[in-house]
Amino acid sequence: MTQHYRITLLPGDGIGPEIMAVAVEVLKVIGEQLDLSFEFQEALMGGAAIDAKGEPLPAETLDLCKNSDAVLLAAIGGYKWDALPRHLRPETGLLGLRAGLGLFANLRPAKILPQLVDASSLKREIVEGVDILVVRELTGGIYFGQPKGIFATETGEKRGVNTMAYTESEINRIGRVGFETAQKRSKKLCSVDKANVLEVSQLWRDRITALAPEYPDVELSHMYVDNAAMQLLRYPKQFDTMVTSNLFGDILSDAAAMLTGSIGMLPSASLGASGPGVFEPVHGSAPDIAGQDKANPLAQVLSAAMLLRYSLHQPTAADRLEQAVNTVLDQGNRTGDIMSEGMTLLGCRAMGEALIQALHSV
Repeated sequence: MTQHYRITLLPGDGIGPEIMAVAVEVLKVIGEQLDLSFEFQEALMGGAAIDAKGEPLPAETLDLCKNSDAVLLAAIGGYKWDALPRHLRPETGLLGLRAGLGLFANLRPAKILPQLVDASSLKREIVEGVDILVVRELTGGIYFGQPKGIFATETGEKRGVNTMAYTESEINRIGRVGFETAQKRSKKLCSVDKANVLEVSQLWRDRITALAPEYPDVELSHMYVDNAAMQLLRYPKQFDTMVTSNLFGDILSDAAAMLTGSIGMLPSASLGASGPGVFEPVHGSAPDIAGQDKANPLAQVLSAAMLLRYSLHQPTAADRLEQAVNTVLDQGNRTGDIMSEGMTLLGCRAMGEALIQALHSV
């Protein structure tokens, strides 16, 4: 029996529409092969929404997302909108989407594909075999804490304020995601904080430690965030699953991403307790190459694979997409960002065609 799913597409800005087009085409092929029916509905977000509607996340876009089985987001932002007031910038729309859908857990894998191990800026012996998943809390911490803003003091001097705050329940919620994710991987969880100087981090460490007895099969460790950043460069293979706060996760997941050699290869998933998740590549909108058929669509396709796995619970379909990516890389196909000597340079559309050929050869 055919299974029907409604997916909201948010192509966004820059290279977003180009890489989204590739992801949609490969999903259509997967659907035909596995008797899955996808209803795609497209909506505006980011700079495109600002230009058309005057705001980065129109109400109708959020409504469409809420009434879907999953959301596939490409990329938002660009130089064009950088000078706008903060509440009108594309990135504010992304925060609103996360809050509106209750997406409190962000999963960011950083896995070294064997075909691309020499693309990393670190030595082969350091990065070969790295497979890290960063679980980042997404709707609390310093990005959402109050008070926040730029205020005038009694002397007239301006003072910027952001508040890093977490409740026990917020920490417990993301902590459980970390432990449960670790159970499905290598059963090692590293919790990252700054408990030696921050009270909010001391509460974080206390709560993560208190959860540990519920997961006796998971080996829990703790690490200060500055040391974690250093260790990601020194010996990244010591990590499997990491769980951390919003700010620390934002920074560490980007650092982990660059171990792989190209941020253009990495997907992500943002999940809530219920309702649709949002799946997106971790790279930006790359306005400097937009419309030139130079974009790498593989992170977008791998994001679609995470969508199939985590929101639609279709692991076979997800495995097929991931295998197609491996196949095109094994064939020596590369976009410009991952190009190396002896490989075949493809544009965005041609890489999409290679993926479809790989799917048909399964």
